[in-house]
Amino acid sequence: MNIIWARSIVSVVLLAVLCVVVGALLNVKVGLALAIVMLLAQSIFSTFHKQRLWRLLDAPVYGEVPSAPGIWGEIYYRLHKLAKRWHAQVRQVEQQHSRFIQAIQASPNGVAMLDDHDQIEWCNAISESHFGLDAKRDLRQHITHLVRHPSFVRYLNSHRYEEMLIMRGMGEKRQNVLSVQVFPYGDNRKLVLSQDITELERTDAMRRDFVANVSHELKTPLTVLSGFLETMRELPLSEAERARYLDLMEQQASRMRHIVSDLLVLATLEGDNRTPSDHMIDMQSVLRHLQDDAESLSSDHHRIVFDADEALTVTGVETEILSAFGNLVTNAIRYTPDGGSIKVSWRAHGGQAVFSVADSGLGIPAADIPRLTERFYRVDRSRSRDTGGTGLGLAIVKHVLQRHDAQLEVKSEEGRGSTFTVRFPVSRTARCQAAPA
Repeated sequence: MNIIWARSIVSVVLLAVLCVVVGALLNVKVGLALAIVMLLAQSIFSTFHKQRLWRLLDAPVYGEVPSAPGIWGEIYYRLHKLAKRWHAQVRQVEQQHSRFIQAIQASPNGVAMLDDHDQIEWCNAISESHFGLDAKRDLRQHITHLVRHPSFVRYLNSHRYEEMLIMRGMGEKRQNVLSVQVFPYGDNRKLVLSQDITELERTDAMRRDFVANVSHELKTPLTVLSGFLETMRELPLSEAERARYLDLMEQQASRMRHIVSDLLVLATLEGDNRTPSDHMIDMQSVLRHLQDDAESLSSDHHRIVFDADEALTVTGVETEILSAFGNLVTNAIRYTPDGGSIKVSWRAHGGQAVFSVADSGLGIPAADIPRLTERFYRVDRSRSRDTGGTGLGLAIVKHVLQRHDAQLEVKSEEGRGSTFTVRFPVSRTARCQAAPA
């Protein structure tokens, strides 16, 4: 027997006992009248709380619990406990849902959910960016009405989603490349996953270009060497002609040797993930080496000026810094016509160590400046080969400076020369006592 039946029986027994006592003391009619009045009062009380409970269930307000004596108080209390437990379960589900949405929003991939009619049910911020959508505005819109890329429309309607779709010309500037794949789930619903692979495509293109450029750069001197060897083997040559051909062959062999050497330097720089040491570089020795090499390469065909603060230095790997600075000075000499001027500066500016090379050479078109540090990239291929460059010098400069937290700035104007400036951070800038001249 539960508590409701127990309380009801006790209430009826007490009412009967009270009526019998009143009837015995007074008379039977008074006892019956009293019983009728009390039953009527209990009926009115029950009806009132039934109506109250009806209104509460019809429009529930969490936390609002009526108070009442007796069994109705117990009913309200148990109803409150049930509502509290359900509310806690709902809150837990909402929190899990919120964490799930936050996790998808944090994903680097785009996620869009479509219903059985290919209408957008939800999408995260990355998907909005990839396809130009608005999660609120475009809700319940057919996705092909918004993403009208022909390849995407064909892919979605084909119902063959084993392979991913590559979409080019996406994004605000129509320059991004997306990888898109659809995954069916549930009742004819679809999950559209997208990933921006623009950088991967660019890296892959650079890899293909690199292989092609290496092959081309090595093929040219090998062809020349092969041709000269065949000539020397099959044709009678004078000693002067033989000596001339041997000199040309030596030049081509030296060119291949420089290319291979620079490729090995690049491979070493890219494969070494260690941070350069905090060893203080002997900049006086570096600058003297740069000046000797510059004067030797120029052979008095240029006006070369070195302006250096000999007490200024930086921390890092001396051989790498010498290689980077040497490439900048060598390029300035190679691309400056005879009679031109070159100024090399090593000074402190704003607490930073600044190395700059300014020349009065042919200059660089503005469109080519962002690509100067790409491997084998040349503004003028024929002119670069004439100067003996490998096309890898500025790529080496880029990697060395990245390892030393430095920045490269290039300013140039066609016909008026170029200025290459390297800025080292304050953390790598130091001063030492200058040695006597």
